[in-house]
Amino acid sequence: MISFNKHTLSNGLRVLVHEDNTTPLAAVNVLYDVGSRDENPERTGFAHLFEHLMFGGSQNISDYDGPVQLAGGENNAFTSNDITNYYLTLPSSNIETAFWLESDRMMQLAFSEHTLEVQRNVVIEEFKQRYLNQPYGDIWLLLRPLAYKVHPYLWDTIGKNISHIEHASLEDVKNFFFTHYCPNRAVLSVAGNVKADAVFSLAEKWFGSIDRKSPYKRNLPPEPEQKEKRTLEVKKKVPADAIYMAYHCPSRNDKEFYSVDLLTDILSGGKSSRLYNALVKEKKLFSEINAFTTAEFDKSMVVVMGKVLDGVKLTDAERAISEELDKIKNLKAEEREVQKVKNKVLANLEFSEIDLVNRALNLAYYELTGDANEANRQQERYLSVTAADIQQQAQQIFREENCSVLYYYSET
Repeated sequence: MISFNKHTLSNGLRVLVHEDNTTPLAAVNVLYDVGSRDENPERTGFAHLFEHLMFGGSQNISDYDGPVQLAGGENNAFTSNDITNYYLTLPSSNIETAFWLESDRMMQLAFSEHTLEVQRNVVIEEFKQRYLNQPYGDIWLLLRPLAYKVHPYLWDTIGKNISHIEHASLEDVKNFFFTHYCPNRAVLSVAGNVKADAVFSLAEKWFGSIDRKSPYKRNLPPEPEQKEKRTLEVKKKVPADAIYMAYHCPSRNDKEFYSVDLLTDILSGGKSSRLYNALVKEKKLFSEINAFTTAEFDKSMVVVMGKVLDGVKLTDAERAISEELDKIKNLKAEEREVQKVKNKVLANLEFSEIDLVNRALNLAYYELTGDANEANRQQERYLSVTAADIQQQAQQIFREENCSVLYYYSET
């Protein structure tokens, strides 16, 4: 249970505070309601670029990391298709340093051609190292545009290709910042050895004068229902052949998400799962196999991916996967099996709440999606799922016409 207090500033910034006097630390989390789905299709990769630019100095503070380190803190950030999140931990006695830093870069970055060039080169190098020069690194660059044809989930957070970042202008960057980085498109959450009233006062002091921006109207094209199976074959210098099967499924915000999540756990939640038992242990077709949902804010994907052993044809591997998926479609999972994956999920939820940073993030995340109290309802959401719910989702999702398959062949 994450207890919290909430206050909204006049400029729209939502502030949530979780008090925990058992720690000397505080976690400060700033979540922005912007991800790669909000990008111009001809200017992709900007949400991720800003994850880097936000550490390049702001209007009044040339160096972000230095003050954090002097205050005994650590910081990081991540970008997804839906959100961009910045967080830091530091001794609670130094918490005002975090407010000073975060408010200044929310107000305005120190835009310059030099800073843009430095961070652009960092992102381009990351694109090359992680996506182009690493075995299987380009999976999402291939799979997303195969599964999606209209919705902006068709590109990965790194962007469609390097050229979009290479050609990003300072004006492009400014426009993106002043559209998305503002108090009324952000959630500030603080967890740790703090008092709610003191945090609200600090929020007013440091963020209250930042102007709200005009409401951003998100008008994303819905992905049409997929009517036929799609396939793509590639050959790359990788250690083994691999297969990736993507199925459209409900979003993270749909009530069906919890059934879908448990469905993928039954399929591949550890070495006692169905896919591992049948296809790794018994039939010895795969060296590894996994299934998961991408859990995005709009209609998402269930992805089944695996690397096959030498001599195994990908067509045979695909057939074996489909047979296992048919089993869970045609026969309800046993209550024992359902309870086992529920127990694992509940344990993971409880374990995650031990971490102060996770508590701050969870409050911000669920506040953004509609209600911070949802952070405390996740257990009951999972517990309410039945075997019939899981079977229904399997039947709805695992249809051949709903599937996009990437056959990833090794050149060696």
